[in-house]
This record gives sequence, C-alpha cells and structure tokens, in this order.
Amino acid sequence: MMRDLFQESYNAMRHNRRRTALTMLGMAWGIATVVMLLAYGDGFGRACANIFANFGTKLIIVVPGRSSMQAGGEKAGAQTRITLDDVDLLTTNIPQITHITPSCGKQATVQYDTRSYTIGVNGEYPNTFAIRALSLEQGRFYNAEDQIQHARVAVIGSEAKEKLFSGRNALGEHIRLDGISYEVVGVLAPKMQAGDDNINRVVYVPFTSVSDLKDTHYLDSVWFNYETNDYERIEQSVRYIMAAQHRFNPADRRALYVFNLMEQVHQFQIITLGLKILLAFIGTLTLGIGGVGLMNIMLVSVTQRTREIGVEKALGARRRHIFLQFLAEALTITFIGGLFGILLAYAVAFSVGRLTLYSAMAKHAEAGDIRLIINPLTLIVAVLILSAVGLISGMVPAIRASRLDPIEALRYE
Repeated sequence: MMRDLFQESYNAMRHNRRRTALTMLGMAWGIATVVMLLAYGDGFGRACANIFANFGTKLIIVVPGRSSMQAGGEKAGAQTRITLDDVDLLTTNIPQITHITPSCGKQATVQYDTRSYTIGVNGEYPNTFAIRALSLEQGRFYNAEDQIQHARVAVIGSEAKEKLFSGRNALGEHIRLDGISYEVVGVLAPKMQAGDDNINRVVYVPFTSVSDLKDTHYLDSVWFNYETNDYERIEQSVRYIMAAQHRFNPADRRALYVFNLMEQVHQFQIITLGLKILLAFIGTLTLGIGGVGLMNIMLVSVTQRTREIGVEKALGARRRHIFLQFLAEALTITFIGGLFGILLAYAVAFSVGRLTLYSAMAKHAEAGDIRLIINPLTLIVAVLILSAVGLISGMVPAIRASRLDPIEALRYE
C-alpha cells in the first residue's frame, strides 16, 4: 500500500513539475534557514566557550581587600592580608581544589642587551601552567625542582619575547629583572588579548625566586581551579574559611574579592540558550512561510483533482486512502525539499567559514570567532521542525480531499 501511495505521489508531482519544483524550493529555503540559524547559535556558544577556556573555566581568583562591615570585634576598614598559610588552609578545607598557587607580582624593568622595558613579572608555583591554561611555543615551563632550588629561570610571554628579542631565539638567553639575571627557559604561545590587557606581555618566574624582587610574605592573590560543578558552593566555602581566619563578615564582599569565572560562564550559557531559542523560532517562522506555500499548492491540487477523487471513491477508495494519498504527496515534497535545503545549508556553512566576533576586539582571538559548524543535534532539531511543518501543511488539504462527497466530486467541472 505504501508503495502505491508514493507511486501516486510521484505521478502527481511529475505531472506538475514546475509547481512541485517551486514548492520544494520554498521548503528547501526554509529548512536551510533553520539549519544555518541553529548553526550560528551553536557557533556563538562555542566561540564564548573558547574565549573563557582561554583563561581557564573552573577558576577562582582570591584577592585581599578591605572590610566594609564590623565583625568579631573588628572595625570596618581593616585590611585583609593573605599569606601562604591561607593557601594551605584552603587546600586542607576544600578537597575539590585540583591546583592552587599563590601569586606575587610587580612591574619590573626587564632588560636584554640594549633593550629595556617595564613588564609585569609574576611569581607563582609551576602548576600555574594548568591553572591559567597556558601553552608553550618554545622550551619548557619551570618545574618543582626549579621551585625548590630557588632557580632564577623565567618563562616569557609572546609579546615580551617579541619586544626583547624580536625574531631572535630567546631560549638559553639571560634577561635582567630589576638588575637580577634570569635564564629564559620557555616562551609562551600567544593568548587572546583584548584592549590594554598585557596577558602576553608578562614574565613568569618560580614563586621562591620572585622573593629576590619583592617581599612575598603577603600575597597579591591566590589562584586555583577545582573539579566540581557546584561553583557557588566553592565560592561560599572560600568566603567562610577566610572570614573565620581573618575575622571579617562572610557577607562582606569588599573584605575579600572572589572572582569566580564559572559565574560569567553560566551567565553566557543562559544568553546563548536564549539566543538559540530565538533563532530557532525565527527559523521556524521562515519555514512556516514555506509550509503555507505548500498548503496552498496542495489545496489547489485538491481542487484540480476533484473528479479524480470522485472516481477513486466511486471505485471503493475510503476516506483514509484519499487522506494518505495527499498527505504522502505533501510529505514527499517536504522531505525532498528538506534534503536539498540541508545540502544548501552545508554549502553555505562551508563557504562562509569564519565570521568575525572576538577577533575584532582582541589579538590572537580567531578561536573566539563564529564558525557555522552543523552538528548532529542541529540536524535532528531541524528535521523535527521540518516534519511538524510538513505534517501540518499536508494534513489540511488531505482532510479536505478525504471529505469530498463522491457524487459532487464526479459532477465537478
């Protein structure tokens, strides 16, 4: 029976080739729009994820501040000071921490040969490589042995390397940080850098070695990443632990600044989800226009084939047979048009390539641009929308055809 239905559909479409082709074109354009809009939403979400991954996603930065509330007998305005004891305290009380490092930095005069620049120098543990999501372009990062031995070694950012060495090799060379000689053991790969951010213009040295440049008893900040998805609980734990240690109110956000990157990631995920829903809705409306065109064409077809329907009913065809015949024709047009539309969407996505987003505002930010990559979930959603539109558009004419009175249909001129 199904074979006969599709044979009838094929014969009807072949008889009206131009009309069928134009209807398929409308459906193809509609589904192509849906797929491309959904791909754009996915590309935007992926670009945002890449931007945050540049800095490390499950990352918390703890920076000391000054209290603004009275707590535990302490007056408001007391300065919070963080030491290595606090690093051990956080490590002991928050088991979800995977890597943690103290951070002490300063703007130092960095010299090589006759070149001299003021560049930020950070003294941190070797695991800052994982915490900050750094990657190497040349050489190596300093290790635990360098940390223990108080080694005067340095890893320089890509922009710092360019300024100090231009195109020359930097590995094994010695630079002077405020007059103290450090050996360059590694050069970092460029990271996304927006505006005046000096993320690539930096020098990393072991935490024990930065004490030659400044007093490290009090820390500038503490950086750590963690393995749980409950980022709010981690932040709350940090505030309560540090508040008990330094006697400030845990609700006092000025006493201790806790920058939780996952909070921004979550906000952008909500924005991305809303954008995807909006784009899917717009695409569905566009496809709906094609569906209205399909419905109109099928209603015209029902009118033109009224006598044919009357003959079929006179020969014993039941309502469901007529209904399925016209519905099958509508669905055939829908899915053939949908197939061409998906192929069109792939062609457009391939030809467009990369759409500028973050690279317009930042250097080395190509990973933060939008790419129209059509994933399987996008196709599934698009096919479901196509099926719903085709089914609704085909049912109205099919119901009308099935309800025609056979006597009136036979008399129709």
